[in-house]
Formats: sequence, structure tokens, C-alpha cells
Amino acid sequence: MKGTKQMTDKTAGGQRTDDEVVVITDGAIRLFRLEVPEEALVDLRRRIGAMRWPEMETVADQSQGVQLATMRELARYWATDYDWRKVEARLQALPQFTTEIDGVDIHFIHVRSQHDEALPLIVTHGWPGSIIEQLKIIGPLTDPTAHGASAEDAFHLVIPSLPGHGFSGKPTTTGWDPIRIARAWIVLMERLGYARFVAQGGDWGNAVTEQMALLKPPGLLGIHTNMPATIPSDIATALQFGDPPPAGLSADEKDAWDQLDLFYKNGLAYAQEMGNRPQTLYALEDSPVGLTAWMLDHDARSLALIARVFDGQSEGLTRDDVLDNATLYWLTATGVSSARLYWESKLPFFAPKGIELPVGVSVFPDEIYAAPRSWAESAYPNLIYFNRLPKGGHFAAWEQPELFSEEIRAAFKSLR
Repeated sequence: MKGTKQMTDKTAGGQRTDDEVVVITDGAIRLFRLEVPEEALVDLRRRIGAMRWPEMETVADQSQGVQLATMRELARYWATDYDWRKVEARLQALPQFTTEIDGVDIHFIHVRSQHDEALPLIVTHGWPGSIIEQLKIIGPLTDPTAHGASAEDAFHLVIPSLPGHGFSGKPTTTGWDPIRIARAWIVLMERLGYARFVAQGGDWGNAVTEQMALLKPPGLLGIHTNMPATIPSDIATALQFGDPPPAGLSADEKDAWDQLDLFYKNGLAYAQEMGNRPQTLYALEDSPVGLTAWMLDHDARSLALIARVFDGQSEGLTRDDVLDNATLYWLTATGVSSARLYWESKLPFFAPKGIELPVGVSVFPDEIYAAPRSWAESAYPNLIYFNRLPKGGHFAAWEQPELFSEEIRAAFKSLR
């Protein structure tokens, strides 16, 4: 499915040198080019067509999970109208590389801006996301003058695939938790020659990015997150034991409580299953429809948006967006390997970690919870930027790339 060509570190900044021959050395960076065999796509369509469907849900809403009508329309479109080659061509046009870090091949997109003073930025996806999430922000961040911003807003962009996800290698030993991934990302940025840089992430990307900040590598200037870990200990304890909310919450804090209460009671089961028994999810490797249904049921608001898309409505995501990501997971057979990150991590996901570096926070209203400013200020004592957006959800860069890009520029402006 993939081929690589070795290259020196100095050529890894976005300029392809396919005719260059380099001897393998420690820390080598290799060109990566995606080439999916046609038989893999034929097999995918065959498996979609052979899906054995369950009966329709017995309720009129999504309380029993992803509804049959949504999945039938998704499968129909996937098997008959969807064209993987379109996104494959977009990926092939980007400078992509792999490099071995701590025994695992790490895949990454690396697009250098034409503006020499651009600020290096590493952006990390989460689950059930992938590098597909970040494709729409590459242009606005690396070429801001073509997108209504100034040259002073430019970034050199590094977008890695998490281990066990996408085109990165699958760890064959335990220990690849967000802390170890954070260390690998620091090595990656050093290997690319960046003496100063910033980092961004949401979902698992936030967990990794926060751990980078806690490690305090000399070159890391600050971080930005669109899914911050800010829940106060008394709130977390009450949610854990099903107690009522503490008295005296502000309106924003009460709204966040309500969102979290709903998620803890009705939306956390997928994470618990992957955190406890990821290897049991064999069906994710055998059924593309089953894999996609599992991925769609990440959070209620994202699922509702995607259901509307397959019901014919226009939203921040398109049908092709959704299936680009699902097809990537299917073709790379990463349903189970990506789930293992939940088993590996022992970090309290939403609890403050004591980060001292500068932090920017962007709050999208349809995230799992919209973090109040009061919680963010307590969690991040060096909070340099905070903004609540009017729209957008869990997959902010993917769904609202213009707003997301504006947030990144604003959050890091003071660190240039």
C-alpha cells in the first residue's frame, strides 16, 4: 500500500528529491507516497455489499446508537458513488515522510511555508480522526496571504499520524501512551531542525500536546487546544458518583456540567470498551460498515451532524469527508491498533495537569463539553488566549477550517 524513499533531513521540508540516493542512517527521514492497490478498493466495495444488516432500532431517535437509515445510506453511497482516488490524489500532492522513532515508523505530512519567518507548528489528531482532519487547514496556515491573512501569520506545518493510526507503524510492544508519543513528537521536531516551535491538538491530540508542555523541551514556546482538560476535582468527583452539581456554578459552568453529565451517562461506553478490551473488537477489522458505525458514535453532536449529512443536508462536513476518514482506517487496518491507545493511557483525560507553559484555548460549542473560562484559567495559569466560537464541534479543524485557522493565528501571535 505504501512505498518510501530515503532522504536526508535537510530535504525534508517540503521539497521532493526523488532522484536523491541516501544511505540509511539513524534518524533517517524517508519520502512516503501512498498507492492503494485497486484490488483493495474492489474488496472494500464487496464487503460493503455483503453487509448483514440488523433490524431497525425500536426508537425514533439515536438513543440506541447509529440509526439504520443513516448507515444504509452511507453504505449505498460508499459502494456506488464514493471515489477514494480523489483524496488519494490530494494526499499524494503533499510532502509526506516517515522516520523511525523509538522502534516505530512515524508518518507525517510536512509542509513548509514560503514565508521564511513562519512559526513551526505540530498538529496532532485524535480518535476517530486522522490526518484527514487537518487537510483543510494546511493552505490557510502555511499560505496565509492566499487566505485573507498576512505573511506574519504563516506556519511551517507538521502533521503526524499517531502510532497505530493511519500510515504510522503499529507498536508491537506496550507502552505507547500519550507521554511516550509526546517524547516522540519532540524528537521529530528536533530531527526536522526546529529549534523553536508550538504545538496544537484536540482529543488524543490534546493529551499528547499537554504532555509535550509538561516535558518542557527547550524549543516548545506554547500550546493550543480545542479540547482542553479543565474539569475541577469537585466537578469530576460529582460526575463520577452521579452526585448533583456543586452549588454556585455560573451559567457557563452549569452548561458544561450538563454536557459532561450527559456524556458520562450515555456517551462514554466506547472509550470504556477500548480502554478495557481493545483486542475484542475483531469486527472492526472485518466489516467496513461495522468499523464506520463504531467511529460515528464517538459523540452525540458529531453523530447528529453526520446523520444530517447523509440525510441530504449541507453541513461543515461532506459525505466524502466522512468516508475519506473511514476509508483510511479501513485500508490501513487500524481499527484495533488505534483502539489500543485507550488501553495504554492511564491519564485522567479531562483533569488539569499543571501546565506552566503558555496555553491558548478555543472553545467550540458542540464539543463534548464547552470549557468555561473560569475552569480554563484555573487549569492553565499561563492562559494567553481564550475564545468561545459561535459554531463547530469535536472535529473543529475538519468541520470549521476557516474559524480554526483564525484561532491558531490569534492564539500564537504573542509567541512569535
